[in-house]
Amino acid sequence: MDATVSKRWLLARLYDPEQTIVDCRFTLGKPQAGRESYEQEHIPGAVYLDLELDLSSPVTEHGGRHPLPDPQVLAARLSRLGISNDTRIVAYDDESGMNAARLWWLLRYLGHEQVFILEDSFSTWKEAKYPVTDHQPVRVPSTFTANVQPQMLAGVDEVRAVSEKTAAAKADAVDNGSSEPLSDLPILIDSRAGDRFQGQNETMDKKAGHIPGAVNYFWKNTQNADGSYKSAEQLAEHFTGLDKDREIIVYCGSGVTACPNVLALEKAGFKNVRLYAGSWSDWISYEDNPIASGEE
Repeated sequence: MDATVSKRWLLARLYDPEQTIVDCRFTLGKPQAGRESYEQEHIPGAVYLDLELDLSSPVTEHGGRHPLPDPQVLAARLSRLGISNDTRIVAYDDESGMNAARLWWLLRYLGHEQVFILEDSFSTWKEAKYPVTDHQPVRVPSTFTANVQPQMLAGVDEVRAVSEKTAAAKADAVDNGSSEPLSDLPILIDSRAGDRFQGQNETMDKKAGHIPGAVNYFWKNTQNADGSYKSAEQLAEHFTGLDKDREIIVYCGSGVTACPNVLALEKAGFKNVRLYAGSWSDWISYEDNPIASGEE
């Protein structure tokens, strides 16, 4: 089954007792706005998970602006919401799916495959005159056991090594006229907008630029104008310059908007995709890490 579901699909299963709907709305810079929006109205039966309080751990020196939550802490939170390892989860937001995709990735990282993203935003759900409520459901606690999948993650040391080897391989390719050394290396994908990648307009972090050796695939380019994901065929064409046999490591600013790119890559048929969760904000927390700018 596809990782995304339509609003009509969800409407038909709205009161399925084996399902939990999760509202992931969150506005960067306005940390209370998402919960306030949830309390005002949400899809019936939905519970709320906060990007910074639930889907991230506290910020420290390293780890980026949205460090991954402790798996056991998140598992306990899910348990309190009545979510078990058998629960089907459907996540939604109003931010083009980026927060819902963070939850999608996190749950799969915890070993839970029955998680889906509503491809339509909450606003689209409302515009369709589908039901909303301000009633917060009473949940019976359950047990969610984390089964962490470490192979889904790439750490800063590994990313640094890939960056250095990519730079060396590119230099060798220029000298010898061969691109073969690159074919054995993972591909680094930067999911941010092009102006941030190039270092022209950094709006979130203290330093501008990108990890040397990375290529830029803006995460919103995987979506249609209405915020739904493009088809598998369209996404395969979008990522046509990438080798499906190579490992791919995806990052963004803080490990949130990289998640829609991970989803899109998998939808396009890429099997070996990992997340550098700390992303750019973690990379620049190490003073010795090099920074590139421009299109290369």
